[in-house]
Amino acid sequence: MRKSILLLLVLASFLTSCLPAVSTEVATESPWWSDAVFYEIFVRSFYDSNGDGIGDFNGITEKLDYLNDGNPATVTDLGVTGIWLMPIFPSPSYHGYDVTDYYNVNPQYGTMDDFKRLLEEAHKRGIRVIIDLVINHTSDQHPWFRDAKRDKNSKYRDWYIWSETDPGYKGPWNERVWHSSTTGFYYGIFTANMPDLNFNNRKVTKEIENVMDFWLTDVGVDGFRMDAIKHLIEEGKVQENTQSTHEWLQKNFHPTYKGLNPEALAVGELFGNDMNSIGKYVNNKQFDMAFNFQLASSFISSANSRSPSYASRALELSGKILDNSESAPFLTNHDQDRVMSELRGDVNKAKVAASLLLTSPGTPFLYYGEEIGMQGRKPDENIRLPMQWSDAENAGFTTGKPWRAPNSDYAQTNITAQTDDPASLLSHYRALIQLRNAHPALRVGNYLPVQTDADRLFASLRVSEDEAVLILINTGEEAISNFTLKVTETSLAAGEYTLTNLLGVPLNLELPIGDKGGFNVKSDVEIPAYQTIILELK
Repeated sequence: MRKSILLLLVLASFLTSCLPAVSTEVATESPWWSDAVFYEIFVRSFYDSNGDGIGDFNGITEKLDYLNDGNPATVTDLGVTGIWLMPIFPSPSYHGYDVTDYYNVNPQYGTMDDFKRLLEEAHKRGIRVIIDLVINHTSDQHPWFRDAKRDKNSKYRDWYIWSETDPGYKGPWNERVWHSSTTGFYYGIFTANMPDLNFNNRKVTKEIENVMDFWLTDVGVDGFRMDAIKHLIEEGKVQENTQSTHEWLQKNFHPTYKGLNPEALAVGELFGNDMNSIGKYVNNKQFDMAFNFQLASSFISSANSRSPSYASRALELSGKILDNSESAPFLTNHDQDRVMSELRGDVNKAKVAASLLLTSPGTPFLYYGEEIGMQGRKPDENIRLPMQWSDAENAGFTTGKPWRAPNSDYAQTNITAQTDDPASLLSHYRALIQLRNAHPALRVGNYLPVQTDADRLFASLRVSEDEAVLILINTGEEAISNFTLKVTETSLAAGEYTLTNLLGVPLNLELPIGDKGGFNVKSDVEIPAYQTIILELK
């Protein structure tokens, strides 16, 4: 065992000594979201404070200490520093993606004062809050559309897209996009209940600018998640990623929200886009970050197949196109089967996926319940079920009748059961997030792949200006030993270095380093199945 530790220490010292050569420039002032870990919340399902069976703003406020208690010294909270709230506007649907009023909140969730109190309490704890901004379309119950549909001469008629006859073409996934009414056919890329706004009309743009001003300036949110943003402006049959959309975002949207608040964040949803297409949005100042769907699927593929190659390849490709501050990695979200269902309930694989996510570059986003292994497969209602707080009736979500019954496994899978279990998935997430919060290399450090001859071993370095961290993740079901780790084209500097095992028993030892050049190290240190080792190199 002492020999194994010594070999690992020597390896760490070699890696440390190469830092000046492998580190590329790191911005001295990264945007605030580079330091954040976000948590996505469906308000309806998070926590019900008044017993009506529907989650609400006051319920989230009550549970903020679970997310982050504001004290960096404690280890009982999750440690997230950002919240993304799915739509909070008035809406006729359960999900809220069809808005009827952009200047108010859903009364089922509480009042505007309740929401402002949530904002205030979140900010006290160092938690930023962004909201879903759904501007591609409104509800067909929105007063604008109802007036436009009723009267061809309505001042809102040209706020939507109309045709006297059915143009006949389908949408990007072969769906019906032209819908009949008594006054003509209108365009709605998602459903007839969600008519698209016409952003070729300057009045629509001006109104949405007013909406952004209201939420950023009057209410005080920290930014927006931009829903369905690639579908904003159609060019005939071309209904996604059009040049008109790019130009509107670059010339109207970005200058507006940055002018209102230079620190405001806008993150775009570009589901189905490849990495190069995503790069066109964030590299040209259209919004700040984009959800990295390719990276998300690669993390799950690596965890499921026990092969790190999917994640390694995607990380290298992502790094060539997106800066760390432009990438928003995640595992799954409210539109996808939950990650634990994708991993067939395997907690070990879920820990691997969490490690890949939370040690990678970018700003990670977690979907509520992911940290305890909540399961769910489509239809959408089943992947948005109530949070499983405890084994009490209705999973501790409500004292009344829940809007939807929680998943049947809540008696076993819940926050209370996992809170004090050091081997639980929740404890693993907490440890990783708290490490990320404490170490800039894990937040803003450059990513460097480390070559290895162990097929199941993911190995990488994260290097910031002031520190470096080595990450080793055994994605397999068997222990790994007698493996090599190699980094080429580096220079080694002599000196004394300290190795600290950040995830596990601390090892604080000094070693002299005298060699120069790259390294190709053979180690017989054993990494147990599905284990993550994180080492700080000084």
